[in-house]
Amino acid sequence: MADILAQIVAEKRVEVERARQAEPLEEITRRARDTETPRNFFSAVTRPRGELRVIAEVKKASPSAGVIRADFDPVAIARAYSDAGAAAISCLTDAKYFQGSLEYIARIKAAVPLPVLRKDFIIDAYQVHQARAAGADAILLIAECLEEAELIDLLILATELKLTTLVEVHDVENLLKVRPYIGFPHPAYTLLGINNRDLKSMTTDLGHTIRLLDLVENRDTLVSESGIRTPADVKRLRDNGINRILVGEHLMRQPDVGAALRELITGGA
Repeated sequence: MADILAQIVAEKRVEVERARQAEPLEEITRRARDTETPRNFFSAVTRPRGELRVIAEVKKASPSAGVIRADFDPVAIARAYSDAGAAAISCLTDAKYFQGSLEYIARIKAAVPLPVLRKDFIIDAYQVHQARAAGADAILLIAECLEEAELIDLLILATELKLTTLVEVHDVENLLKVRPYIGFPHPAYTLLGINNRDLKSMTTDLGHTIRLLDLVENRDTLVSESGIRTPADVKRLRDNGINRILVGEHLMRQPDVGAALRELITGGA
């Protein structure tokens, strides 16, 4: 698992070029413009202020765990999440490592009223247009994958397309790098995510978000990601003023994903 992130990003650059050749930027841009107005992911996750809001993830597999859920039905899972009180859906679209698909986004949105985040390794403007054309309401930008100038350009483009951006960091260096841009270029379009999983080693530590809190300027737009498995985990985060969480692998491993999410929400409230 040595620096799996660098490997994924290198392969993603090749994947983007192949997609660009199959569908030129002009065409994907036109489709993005013609897609219905995005649902408000930012508001869904941040309102009401002070209440627990869960972004529930639809994910079949991962590089560290392999196949997580063999009986994978993205629409049924999203419906169960919605019924159980999720604020929004995170949908993995990377095919090689997560067995995801862009097609899942439209299928999920047709089935539930929640906004949907495209979770992928986005390194190019093409992918932002691609996300909007696929019906995504938000995108993930991983700081460890991007230079500062690239991050700024993608944030501006996402805002122009009315997409919320979840800017994810793991280490202190990248948190300091992105901190000036949380709320840029518009305050109602950007969230800060702290991933408790180190994407280079794939190790997870729930306390990681808490240790970085002193460097977070606005906890109302902070999302803690990964390693959240029990109501006690949720309570630990909430006791530290963290009310927005993203939960994926734990839920995907449960026989009843809706019941598992409901337990996290009610037990951690």
